[in-house]
Amino acid sequence: MHSPTPIALSAYDDAPALARALAAHVAEALRGRIARSRTASLAVSGGRTPALFLETLSGAPIDWSRVAVTLVDERWVPETSERSNAALVRRHLLRGHASAARFVPLFTGEASPEAGLSSAQAAVAGLPSPFAAVVLGMGDDGHTASFFPGAEALGAALDPHGSAALAAVRAEAAGEPRITFTLPRLVAADTLVLHIEGMAKRAVLERACADGPVEDLPVRAVLRARPPLDVVWCP
Repeated sequence: MHSPTPIALSAYDDAPALARALAAHVAEALRGRIARSRTASLAVSGGRTPALFLETLSGAPIDWSRVAVTLVDERWVPETSERSNAALVRRHLLRGHASAARFVPLFTGEASPEAGLSSAQAAVAGLPSPFAAVVLGMGDDGHTASFFPGAEALGAALDPHGSAALAAVRAEAAGEPRITFTLPRLVAADTLVLHIEGMAKRAVLERACADGPVEDLPVRAVLRARPPLDVVWCP
């Protein structure tokens, strides 16, 4: 049995207030890592929720030329697809001040994430490590990154002792095949934040904090690896 997993929850009145606070927090983490190491890396999530945060962060006064940006995970689709997380990041973050950042997408153009895994691993090997900041999202099914309930090879992606940076993922709920950073690489970040919005996801989070198998709600793997996890939420 697991005792309830503690979180550090910051609640905001609305999405713009959350976006401003989260952007300021991530910008501080990037500036801190640049001050210590001269370079910094950031991993962000796709989907609908982070767009306003990404747009806000793009205007942050950071030496973006010292920042490498990548994705927590990616659908195995080209950037011409409306489902591409890379396209979302280019549209909402890599503009203005942040256009000076180096972007490292995960989709490599091969026929499958399994076929592209080695070239994707090579691409991310040059990222400053550990991440200065990682911003995760969460689905209504309790997935985060591409850690889906019922995913093939979920155990390998969540292995706290695994050495691979990336994993190929297939799951019925995921739609397309995907590629994702593995749990150890994500939870090693200087700053790790879970960004969720809406009452439904708040309820899923409360369930995930309670006892139960990681396989049912894979976000539990992150919550248990990095307690108390920083969570930002608004209705």
